[in-house]
Amino acid sequence: MMAQTFTRVQVVSHCWLFKAQMSSSAHHPGWEWTSERVNVSFFSLLSFPIYQLGNPQLRIFRPNWFLTLVRPGKEQPPDTVQFRVPMEMTKYDVKNYLEKIYNVPVGVIRTRIQFGSNKKRNHLNQKVKKPDYKVAYVQLAQGQTFTFPDLFPEKTQAPAEGSMEEMQDKFMEDEKQRQKLDPRRGGVTEWFGL
Repeated sequence: MMAQTFTRVQVVSHCWLFKAQMSSSAHHPGWEWTSERVNVSFFSLLSFPIYQLGNPQLRIFRPNWFLTLVRPGKEQPPDTVQFRVPMEMTKYDVKNYLEKIYNVPVGVIRTRIQFGSNKKRNHLNQKVKKPDYKVAYVQLAQGQTFTFPDLFPEKTQAPAEGSMEEMQDKFMEDEKQRQKLDPRRGGVTEWFGL
């Protein structure tokens, strides 16, 4: 009788593989384990979809970094945008990130490293330092401007008659009048009897 032989690979831990062979054996009919250890990189264990011809290719390549759009503390020119970027990111990475992903035409990029404050103290009276971060000032290409969006606009119109907002405003005004101190008491609260 001819021995059937094939190889099965099982993942035991993150990077160790054990190889098993099936054959006709006298002491264990069916299985014979060989304890060959093969050290393999963890990324070679990941399986990626096979490339197929045709559109669309259902692949998403996510960047390794995140840029945070920051409202500038000081007045900036209208063509300058401020971002908080990771410390490892270079000017060229910022430029490629904005041009390739968001199709933003970039002119000049200036970066600086902001030192994290170390003025706070914890419960053991030890100084606690906030982490440093990098700030990128992106000057857009010729003729491009950017205005920071107004996320919380002020309400300019009065609430409609009989609406919920109008009732809430009236209630709040009544509460303020009721809680106002009596000027004859000289600033002493009502619960303190004279």
